[in-house]
Amino acid sequence: MLKTTVNAAVRWRVPTIALMSGLLAVPLSAPAGDWDWDVAGFVETVNHFRDSDGPDGLTKQRNTAQLEWNTSVNSKLSFSGVFRGSYDSVYDLNDDDFGSDAGGSVTIENGGGTGALGLPPRVPWGQALVGPNNPNLPGGGGFGFDLANNPNDGLIILGSDLYSGTGGNGPPSFGGVQLAYPAQPCDKDSRGCIGSYLNKDEDDLRFPEFNEKLDFIRELYMDYEHAFANGDAFNLRLGRQQVIWGRTDLFRVLDVVNPVDYSRHNIYDELEDIRIPMGILNAEYRMGGVGFFDDLNFQGLWNFEPFRPNDLGQGGQPYSILQAGNFFRAFSNCWHNGCTVANFAPNDPANPEALLATDFGPNQIGIRNADVPDDWGDTAIGGRIEGVTKGVGFSLNALYYRSQLPTLNGGGIESDNPFTGEVESQDYPYLIAFDIKFPRLFMVGGSADFYVDPIKSAFRVEVTHTSDEEFANTLEPDLYSQSDVLRWVVGWDRPTFIPFLNKTRSFLFSAQIFGQHILDHETESGPLGNRGIPDWEDNYIMTLLINGFYKADRIQPRIITAYDTGAKAGVVSPQLDWLLTDNWRFIVQGNFKWGDDHRFDDNRTANPFPPFTGAPPEGPSLGLGGFEPLGRFQQGPIGMAQEENEFQFTIRYQF
Repeated sequence: MLKTTVNAAVRWRVPTIALMSGLLAVPLSAPAGDWDWDVAGFVETVNHFRDSDGPDGLTKQRNTAQLEWNTSVNSKLSFSGVFRGSYDSVYDLNDDDFGSDAGGSVTIENGGGTGALGLPPRVPWGQALVGPNNPNLPGGGGFGFDLANNPNDGLIILGSDLYSGTGGNGPPSFGGVQLAYPAQPCDKDSRGCIGSYLNKDEDDLRFPEFNEKLDFIRELYMDYEHAFANGDAFNLRLGRQQVIWGRTDLFRVLDVVNPVDYSRHNIYDELEDIRIPMGILNAEYRMGGVGFFDDLNFQGLWNFEPFRPNDLGQGGQPYSILQAGNFFRAFSNCWHNGCTVANFAPNDPANPEALLATDFGPNQIGIRNADVPDDWGDTAIGGRIEGVTKGVGFSLNALYYRSQLPTLNGGGIESDNPFTGEVESQDYPYLIAFDIKFPRLFMVGGSADFYVDPIKSAFRVEVTHTSDEEFANTLEPDLYSQSDVLRWVVGWDRPTFIPFLNKTRSFLFSAQIFGQHILDHETESGPLGNRGIPDWEDNYIMTLLINGFYKADRIQPRIITAYDTGAKAGVVSPQLDWLLTDNWRFIVQGNFKWGDDHRFDDNRTANPFPPFTGAPPEGPSLGLGGFEPLGRFQQGPIGMAQEENEFQFTIRYQF
């Protein structure tokens, strides 16, 4: 379900950045017996400030120390490690927005409550018309909603920063399904926290690397290399590591061996910082020049560490890509504790858009479970052929793995019927109730890169085909369907002189276009709008980087832009990177986004609880659209973050 634009994980890897890293990482060499040691590292503070209709002020104050080391035992055997620890003080300095005091009381839109009924346009959480204060309604009223167990406190309305104009818990009015999510850490408020998946306490948020997964060990592996008499070489790398398959910047197409952590800064951090290292057995056989090939290598890998999904951010964190973590927490709370849902129960048969806020009790709608495999060896196996021929670098890749992004599977979930009082009575079709799954996928793909001298340009291409990905689909009784997906990226890099800006040094221009095509896409027009798969059948995202170099490359201004054609959303990020000395680095950056309003069928009119829901006879939705929960997939990660404009600065000391 989260496959579309999220799979485009944003990073910028400019060739000069690698050079800068080399300049900054001045190695310390100290022999210990026959072992040679190289040690480098850095300490830094990263500070983000937001000015938006949502939470204002400090959104990140992350203080990090990182140590990298390598030791060679002999010409064949070496060991390497990277250790990182950080403390994000935003949860102490701005706990009203993101910590133990986040959220508050909310009111929910009652779009069908005006007119003859004389009802208010908004109702407090847990006090809807279809709720405990109305015992004369079918089912006795209330449907099991217990305010004592699920109080109107510590809540934020999902999507309020995008649609209210007032931010926080202001009264958004967008006519769709509307939910509220608990915003405090899970040790302060356990509502909506999901087992081993999204269950971070305050210390997990403050100290993200110091957890039960030992994420402070960024890398720790052994390298063994054997050279054969014919010049071939065999290399074995065993341990926690990052395996990089991609040849392009900004997007993950081939580069899906490791999951990534989007909770650090949504989609805007570099991949080397947000990849989640995994325990991997990585073997390579390098043949050099062979016949038609100038270079030819074979790689096989086995990711044997227990499965890790992408970290999407948890409800209440500053960064939750697509606001998925907020949505998951809201819906999990719905299933386990009940919730108030805006604009849900029909009020006027002649007007299907006149809908009342509804209190649902536990085990009626929402997210029931998250099925996260935790067996050793139940992750990924893959291989790659890589080489160079006639100046063209290429790779052929295959990977059998679990989806690192969650999907929502309806069907097979027995729900309590709030209108009849039947408990665990039926597996209802079209029910807004789900389990989170991480299905098995098979990806094949390839890449190529080459240089065209007449136009002084380098080109990069990646293409993948992935089988049986799962997508939300309101036309299906289980509310999801499978499809093969084709993804591709074409990148172009060119150094270009702009004499009036710099007479001695060229600028780097880097442009890319990312495409995605869902082969089994399904949509149709209903009486009230489109229904089916909310993700775009075809979608394109374009990017452009312009990087300048001054003062022997110590001062680098750059601007990064990206535009999502389906979401009609964009981002522009100007940045100044200043290497003050060989050790001190200062970065100042802005991050500004914009986007349109996209809504999609939210399945209210198909949900099978007549007479308040369900279009008789039971069947597909009428297509009544709202922002929640499916409009977010048409918004994309950029559009969903359009109110997260930020000013950022970083100070780093690297040795």
